[in-house]
Formats: sequence, C-alpha cells, structure tokens
Amino acid sequence: MVVDDEPDLQMLILQRFRKQIKNDIYDFCFAENGEEALNMLQEADDISLVLSDINMPKMDGLTFLSEAQKLNNPILKTVIVSAYGDMDNIRTAMNRGAFDFVTKPIDFKDLETTIEKSLSEIQYIFEAQSQMKAFKMVQSDLETAARIQQKILPQDFPPFPHRTEFDLYGEMHTAKEVGGDFYDFFMLDEHRVGFVIGDVSGKGVPASIYMAVSRTMLKAIASQIDDPATCLSTVNTMLIPESDLTTFVTIFYGVLDTRTGKVRYCNGGHNLPYVVSPDGTVTEVPNTSGLLLGKIEPIEYETKELTLRPGDKIMMFTDGVTEAMDINEDMYEEPRLEAFLEKHAADDITKMVRNLLVDVLKFVGKAEQSDDITILSLEYKGQG
Repeated sequence: MVVDDEPDLQMLILQRFRKQIKNDIYDFCFAENGEEALNMLQEADDISLVLSDINMPKMDGLTFLSEAQKLNNPILKTVIVSAYGDMDNIRTAMNRGAFDFVTKPIDFKDLETTIEKSLSEIQYIFEAQSQMKAFKMVQSDLETAARIQQKILPQDFPPFPHRTEFDLYGEMHTAKEVGGDFYDFFMLDEHRVGFVIGDVSGKGVPASIYMAVSRTMLKAIASQIDDPATCLSTVNTMLIPESDLTTFVTIFYGVLDTRTGKVRYCNGGHNLPYVVSPDGTVTEVPNTSGLLLGKIEPIEYETKELTLRPGDKIMMFTDGVTEAMDINEDMYEEPRLEAFLEKHAADDITKMVRNLLVDVLKFVGKAEQSDDITILSLEYKGQG
C-alpha cells in the first residue's frame, strides 16, 4: 500500500514497477491519507507493507503509524517517505515503529532495495509464525496424547480397597510428553491378581502407541492363559507383526495367589525386581529364561515361583531408575537402589515408591531426564 496525496507518486510507482506487477510479484493499492489507509488495513488482510508519506491531510503519517501499531499485526511493516531534511519526523516515525525510511526526491533503485529488504523480513516473520502455529498444534496433540496415556494406566489407589490381603501402587514419569513405559494389574479370579511392568524401546509417540498395544495384548491373553511363560510367549508371537526394526518391549509379569502369598512369574528381558522384607532384607528375584518381546520367534519362556510372607513387597521398576544419569553422566545403578530399599523397607508401598522417585530425581539434579521412570510395587499382607 502506498499512502500519499500526490497523484504523481502513484503514477511513478505504477510505471517503475510495471514489470513486477505484470508478473504478479508485487500488487499495489493506494490511499490518499492516513485515515483512508487505516480503513483499508482494517478491511483487508493481505496488505503486508505500507509506504507512507508524513505530511498528508485528514490524518498525517505519524498519526497513521501510531494507529496502525494498534492493529497488532506483526507481519505489517511501514516504510516512511519524507523529505531529506525532515530528520526529526523520521526519527519520531522510527520511534513509533516504522521499519525503515526513504527520502524525497525518491531514488527508485533505493526504494526497490528497501521494498525487497522489507518484504524479506516480512516473509521471515510469516514463516516463523507458521512454524510456531504448527509447533503449538503438535504440542497440543502431545498434551492430549499424554492425558490419554495417563488414563490408560491405573490411577486410582488403593485399586482394590475391599481386598485386605494385598496392596498395589505405581507411578510413571515420562522423559517426553508421552512415553513407552507401562504398568498394570488386574484380578484374574477371586484369589489371583496379575501384575505387570514393561518398557518399550525408544520414547515419544511411537513408543507410546506400541506401549498401548503391548499392554492391551498382555491383559487380554492373561485373562485366558494361566501360565505366565505361556502368556508372554503368546504375546511375543502376536507382537512381532506389529514391530519394526527398532521396536521391542521388555516385560516382567507375575501372578499372586492371595491365599498363600505364592507368586508365579516370568521375565521377558526386563530389569529384575526386588523382594523387600520388613526387616530390611532386599533380595533380587531370580531370573527366568526368555528374552525381550516383539523381535524373535520362537523364544522359550520359563515360569518360576517365589513365596511372599506377610509384609513382603515386590519392587518393580524400569531402567529409567537404575540408568538415570546426573550431570557427570554417573548412573543411579542397582547398589544405590538396594541401599535405598534397605533404608526404607518399613515404609508403606505408596511412600516407598514416591520416596524412590524423589531420590532418583534428586540424583539427576540439573541433568535432563534421559528415559521414562516407572515404578510399581506390590505388598502381600496375608490373610489375617
């Protein structure tokens, strides 16, 4: 837009830039004063650059500049046109937000350079706005995905308030908006409760989708197959067609008989849990044969058994705990975790899980969280 009350300037502009106008590079519109220009800006959304004289009737260029700033349009730039000796007004215009200026009599080569520079800056701002808009949309989608993922995992504790034989508590803290860790638990019948913790390779949205698939498959198969090893073997077979070259999942799955404290379990390449006794004894659960799920078939999985005494807890975790790194890239590691569990053996499971999360995050300190941190604990309280 050219804002000037001199018809000669309009003619000169149209003649000088006739080639660019013909080739649809530039499109000019004209206003004779600031008031008319302001009305045009309010009605049109495709004007990005204004060349404005200062001395005009009805509304001068400086007033127009102040009013145009109120439109809050970051991709609208104004170049002031004024007499060479009118530096006070030019300075005032620059202070009021003018992007640049040219002087009369107009040097059209200089004007063309100024227009190109101004439009280049406008294009840069426009692209930055577009990228920011796209980023905000992605961020909004990720926040929605994070809320959905959190709702997939059990959030209500205690989960079975009418059952006095056992208790469960778990938490997941993702490294990104969404993660690949998961935990779950479910009653298989009146006396048996299944519990699982898993860790999908990678992070972010792909890992979260595979996490949801893995959790759903395991829960569905566990309701039909009693043996933990057979359950994981079946899930492994079903997951392979859903996996790509870099995707797999590690799983620890167990079933507690609430009448006896006996736990039948199978480990699919996951970090081995610990049994924590009230007297402070911390024992790593013996491993079973079997590897990660979703990559190799066939795999022979194995079921083993252990018996919990009243007051014993199983503490399950993902490698985001033991491999958490501080700013010196030192890892939290198993010995530190074992020492923590010995010290907090008398805590109830909610307090123990939360205190462990705090201890890991304090250890990480100012370093960036490199992996999802997930902890699940089960306490057997016995029949009495």
